[in-house]
Amino acid sequence: MGAFLLAFLAGICVFTYFYVRYARIIDARLSGDVFANASLIYAAPTEVRVGQPGTPSAIAARLRKAFYAEGDTGSNVGTYKVSGNRMEVYPGAISFFRGDQIQEGPAAIVFKDDHVASITTLDRPTSLENYWLEPSVLTTVFDRGRTKRLLVRYQDVPKVLVDSILAAEDHRFFSHYGISIYRIFGAALADLRGDHGLQGGSTLTMQLAREFFLTRQRTWSVKAKQACLALMLEQRLTKEQIFELYVNQVYLGQRGSFSVNGFGEAASAYFNKDIGSLTLPESALLAGLIRGPNLYSPYKYPDRALERRNYVLRRMAEVGFISGPDAEAAVKAPLGLTTRNVEGNQAPFFVDLVREQLLDKFSEHELLSQSYRVYTSLDMDLQRAASEGARTGIAEVDQELKKRRRKNAPPEDSNQPQLAVVVLDPHTGVLKALVGGRDYSVSQLDHALAKRQPGSSFKPFVYAAALTSGVDGSQPLITTATILKDEPTTFDFGDEPYEPNNYKQEYHGDVSVRQALMLSLNNATVSLAEMIGYAKVRELAVDAGINKDIGSTPALALGAYIATPLEIAQAYTIFSNNGKYVGPRCILSINDSAGHTLWNSPLTTRQVLDPRVSYLMVNLLQSVINNGTAYPARARGFTLPAAGKTGTSHDGWFAGFTTNLLAVVWVGYDDARELNLAGASSALPIWTNFMKSATKLPAYQNVQPFPMPSGIVTAPIDNITHLVAVGSSSSARDEVFIEGTEPTVAAAGNPAPGMAETNKDNQPSGISKILGEILHGGKSHAEPAQATPAAGATQTPPAGNNSTDPQAKPKGKGVLGKFLSVFKGKSQSPPPPPPSTPPDKKTEPQ
Repeated sequence: MGAFLLAFLAGICVFTYFYVRYARIIDARLSGDVFANASLIYAAPTEVRVGQPGTPSAIAARLRKAFYAEGDTGSNVGTYKVSGNRMEVYPGAISFFRGDQIQEGPAAIVFKDDHVASITTLDRPTSLENYWLEPSVLTTVFDRGRTKRLLVRYQDVPKVLVDSILAAEDHRFFSHYGISIYRIFGAALADLRGDHGLQGGSTLTMQLAREFFLTRQRTWSVKAKQACLALMLEQRLTKEQIFELYVNQVYLGQRGSFSVNGFGEAASAYFNKDIGSLTLPESALLAGLIRGPNLYSPYKYPDRALERRNYVLRRMAEVGFISGPDAEAAVKAPLGLTTRNVEGNQAPFFVDLVREQLLDKFSEHELLSQSYRVYTSLDMDLQRAASEGARTGIAEVDQELKKRRRKNAPPEDSNQPQLAVVVLDPHTGVLKALVGGRDYSVSQLDHALAKRQPGSSFKPFVYAAALTSGVDGSQPLITTATILKDEPTTFDFGDEPYEPNNYKQEYHGDVSVRQALMLSLNNATVSLAEMIGYAKVRELAVDAGINKDIGSTPALALGAYIATPLEIAQAYTIFSNNGKYVGPRCILSINDSAGHTLWNSPLTTRQVLDPRVSYLMVNLLQSVINNGTAYPARARGFTLPAAGKTGTSHDGWFAGFTTNLLAVVWVGYDDARELNLAGASSALPIWTNFMKSATKLPAYQNVQPFPMPSGIVTAPIDNITHLVAVGSSSSARDEVFIEGTEPTVAAAGNPAPGMAETNKDNQPSGISKILGEILHGGKSHAEPAQATPAAGATQTPPAGNNSTDPQAKPKGKGVLGKFLSVFKGKSQSPPPPPPSTPPDKKTEPQ
């Protein structure tokens, strides 16, 4: 008896010691907020328009992702009601649409035949053409451990998910006191038998205790501590509170470089859904992951995951949560995973960029504890279009490179080319979509911020600086019809001569400014930069947002100095925004948890070009797409008004825009080796795929012709002589000029203003050569292949840059007719659709 009492007292002392010790730990852990209240990152508001496809369930799903609740109460962000084909939306007290934000009151949306039939305000009944929905949550601001979770409340968890979790892990959870003798005994028996598989001896409460306070080691001492902590948790919390902590804490796998914690994040990661929309088979799949997220990963091991899910479903029927027929029906359902497109569904490069900018304004502790609401510019529909365009386009690049490897038989290389896609609103500068690489899980390097040589995508800044002479009175006067020399030339700069080359060493003699840019001719471009002064080109480029490290050398004209895709995108706003630079923005505003605005994004703008010069550049860049090096975009079926420029250095580039979207695409290797594919064969297909998808979206489908500002005139120019056409002529084109700089009819030997001298026979020395080449052999005309900085230039990019961006070689309608048709029609007209017989697709070096 004495020995028994002694053992009992010893047990009491040990229990008291652990009770006091762990009570302090639990109280400290559960005091205040159990989870750090990480700030939430939101996408941009979603526009709903009358006539667009839509259903009440689809709109409701978007609203739930924005933390709206169905019914009259349940969320201070907002609520909604659905009755048949009618939905009512009520923004709440901390909605994005409040105070000094966009005013959006409650509204009724009526649907018919899966389309939006009408939108009416509820406060003062007024018909609307469009309505903005609350921004949906992208993710939390993640910690250094790259853990992501979306916190959910117990009442937000659908019953099918509750039952799935209980059936998979602990079906007696709501009836025991934290430990289950039956489960512990069964696990111990399995251990004694040598069964080292994953055993289910721990209750949900014990699992929560282990996740919060202990390690994941499977030892008897850890089990004992788990049991003690579980009993104490059951004393301090209700079952609902314990379950809520569990569904927010449990680890459910890896998504890219992030760990997925909690079922709120898992619903988004695996099914691109909010937790309230999960179906029975989806819930069973997620519940099955608890036992081994990597072992049962549905992406890596779909058969194994399917078997585990079906076990959970049948277990639910066995314990009486669902009927047998319901279980068997769910067993037949496919996994139904969202495509493993991290870039499209979660925009990780964009989120990383937002986080870096947030850390410039707030400490990491603030961002992880203050529940800030970070509203961004990301358009999820555009993000998915950009991601899909990148995925399909880079697959084409891979295939082309594979074919070339087979032809040249070099050793196989596992290093794949990378890419970047930057999408801006050209008028506000907001970053609408961002793809920073081909696979975020492999590399988190954001290539949109990587400094590379832009090649010929830089050339528009040379031509814009030259055309500015039409408004600032500088000499020489350059117009769209000015004649440039495209011939082998040595440019003296510093101690060494600079000798750029055209592609395949082909030169075309006298060419107009339009032809030089359209065909991306290097020697003519450097000649133009020399005429106006390299410093003038550099000054314009820096003013447009390109870094100040670029030098005033001949190589500048060919894009030999480094810039990032994001810099090129912001610089191109001066063409797409009437000459006005607008700085890029990805964060619109930051609110605190009560909805008060802490910070609003400032709009940075400055007038860089005269609107008339900007229009001339747009008109010239339209020629690049309609008839020049970027014609493959038309051949691929993109017919809307657009302007842009190809570029090739070590890498491939394309920068292009419509009236409402600007996108820059870069493709290249991380180690700066030669891609050996021109911009039209690497970057342009990605841009085209994206634009074709983007312009089908309701918010971006209304693409208009580029508006002509006042002060622009047209004049007929003869394609043969480059002088003003007299009378009717089939070889004349309408050219655009700044009013007052247009050429007039000139006597023989006296060229009009803005025209270069002709030869002694009053015939341009080069145009007949071009026509002769086209008529007798059809040689292609292309960008040069050399863009190396001259001596004295400050240069950080890799040596040996080759800039290659050739012209499209027209076919069909007779070769001469096709060449002349390049210049026919009003320049301000919308671009025509591609001809029925497309030009030779080999528009860039193959």
